[in-house]
Amino acid sequence: MSRIGVFICWCGENIARTVDVDALAQEVSKFPGVRCAMNYKYVCSDPGQALVREKIAAEKLDAVVIASCSPHMHLKTFRRAAQLAGLNPYKVEMANIREHCSWVHHDRAKATAKAASLIRLSVEKARLDHELQPIRVPVTRRALVIGGGVAGIQAALDIADAGYEVVMVEREPSIGGKMAGLSETFPTLDCSQCILTPRMVEVGQHPRIKLYSYSEVERVEGYIGNFTITIRQKARYVDISKCTGCGDCWSVCPLKRNKSEFDYGMGVRASIYVPFPQAVPARPVIDAKTCAKIIRNGCGLCEKKCKAGAINFQDTDKLVEEKVGAVVVATGYKLYDIGEKQDKASLAGYGEYGYGQYKDVIDSLQFERLLSASGPTNGVLKRPSDGAEPKNVVFISCVGSRDNAKGLPYCSKICCMYTAKHAMLYKHKVHDGQAHVFYMDIRAGGKGYEEFVRRAIEQDGAKYYRGRVSKITQEDGKLVVRGADTLAGVPITVEADLVVLAAAMRPADGVAELAQKLNVGYDEFGFLLESHPKLRPVETNAAGVFVCGACQAPKDIPESVAQASAAASKVAVTFAADELMREPEIAGINEQTCVACYACLRACPYHAIEQAEVRTPRGVFVKHTARVNPGLCMGCGTCVAVCPSKSADLEGFTEQQIYAMVESLV
Repeated sequence: MSRIGVFICWCGENIARTVDVDALAQEVSKFPGVRCAMNYKYVCSDPGQALVREKIAAEKLDAVVIASCSPHMHLKTFRRAAQLAGLNPYKVEMANIREHCSWVHHDRAKATAKAASLIRLSVEKARLDHELQPIRVPVTRRALVIGGGVAGIQAALDIADAGYEVVMVEREPSIGGKMAGLSETFPTLDCSQCILTPRMVEVGQHPRIKLYSYSEVERVEGYIGNFTITIRQKARYVDISKCTGCGDCWSVCPLKRNKSEFDYGMGVRASIYVPFPQAVPARPVIDAKTCAKIIRNGCGLCEKKCKAGAINFQDTDKLVEEKVGAVVVATGYKLYDIGEKQDKASLAGYGEYGYGQYKDVIDSLQFERLLSASGPTNGVLKRPSDGAEPKNVVFISCVGSRDNAKGLPYCSKICCMYTAKHAMLYKHKVHDGQAHVFYMDIRAGGKGYEEFVRRAIEQDGAKYYRGRVSKITQEDGKLVVRGADTLAGVPITVEADLVVLAAAMRPADGVAELAQKLNVGYDEFGFLLESHPKLRPVETNAAGVFVCGACQAPKDIPESVAQASAAASKVAVTFAADELMREPEIAGINEQTCVACYACLRACPYHAIEQAEVRTPRGVFVKHTARVNPGLCMGCGTCVAVCPSKSADLEGFTEQQIYAMVESLV
């Protein structure tokens, strides 16, 4: 006969306001197998946990049911309390009578009755629980960081400084990400390169960081503590082990009219190039799409000029393998593609703004390059169309953000701030110029952020209009911006020399494909999903995979850096022990009844099922079967649902338990 203790939490008044906890405790005490039932104001508090421990000892309880809030919040808390009292932690169940009951109902009697039913389910499950032991997994104490922007750099340095080896993979020829292309950063107007370059150099020179630039993650196999990563090193056509970075090769290249990716098309580069002066590694790469030698076996001046013999036109992609124990994803963001048509997102775009039609309508990152001292104009602000100094500049916020009809419904978080920064920096460049800002709302949530926006308006004289822009046309060499000021209730028309569109932040290209390789979830916009937004903000549902920066949601630099350090600390915790302890609530296959149809293998989203061979009980012949890899299984139960022979079952959620729970209600 089971001896189950039920502890009902008031959760302050979150539960007790709607559920009659006294009547509930009396009713629950009559359930079969319940030895004691009581309620307490805060069961998760230290006195509440002490009460649970005391009752386990005094009543010799063999299982515990906590009726309170979501198990996502406190299941580990109560399992730890039970373990301290000598009870196996996997004989603790939680009935969620807050989110599933008190928060969604108003009728006290009905809510109390429903709470009793929820507890009855948990009591039946607890009655059939058996002792489980954590799974022990060996650990490879090396980390993979995917992405070399500011978040990836911070995470890599923190992990390396903690004493662990790091493998960094960056798909561009240099690390630095979007921050490397910025002119200055808000709210302090620090030079972006002054902040970032020392960190980039530190990554390049760190003895515990192995950098793969111009590379991508091709394949991910294994599980937490034991990942095997296949990395594709793209053909660079330059041997960076021989190259000295002297610059002779790109100085003689005759094809210098290629659009610069680093300058977002505002500047040009040669076919052999270093993305920017502070690049790490400071070694060139050859663009195979424009190089005359590769295309038609012409030119070859760079090869002739190179004294080190580093040019190799026969170079090909290479695949390398690295063993790591944890993965940090820091793939960053891209800007919303402001155009007539958004292919993948099926969005209408903003053709009425003339982006791509008028040379003097540019996006925010292009404007950053015009402002930057390392940009195509060496920091002298010029109109792209004719090189003239712009005297009137219009900044338009929320292009693609907060727009259910044509763009994306979410706020991109940083646009208000960088628009204020742009208005301020413009005034610093063109003292007699005028900045005009069209905005929906000003969202300046951060330390010193509100003061920064006020400074742009009050000290630098930017004119702010609360309203949308309807259309931009070009008349007599001027951009005519037509909008509205909804606060004044009047239409606004501005003749502008330059228009800057504050485009929304989106996940970087290829993130969805990478997420599938890592078995990480992502939302409808492509941002990677964290395990819990409050309690596990940098962890994912794939054990050993962590996220940081703008791949998870729109973020500014301080938040990205903070989250990167948080991810690094989680990696350090993972590597702290010789073995990892994993939750044992995973699937298992009865290999004697398995018919080797492998429906489970095909359905498993975590690739945790593998083919195996076993001897029959009498050893007569070898039998084919499916087998669960305990390091990979996340306990989702998909294999149980698809198994035709009922050979798959889930520890802690067996079919016997599920049937008992259902039968208890009927």
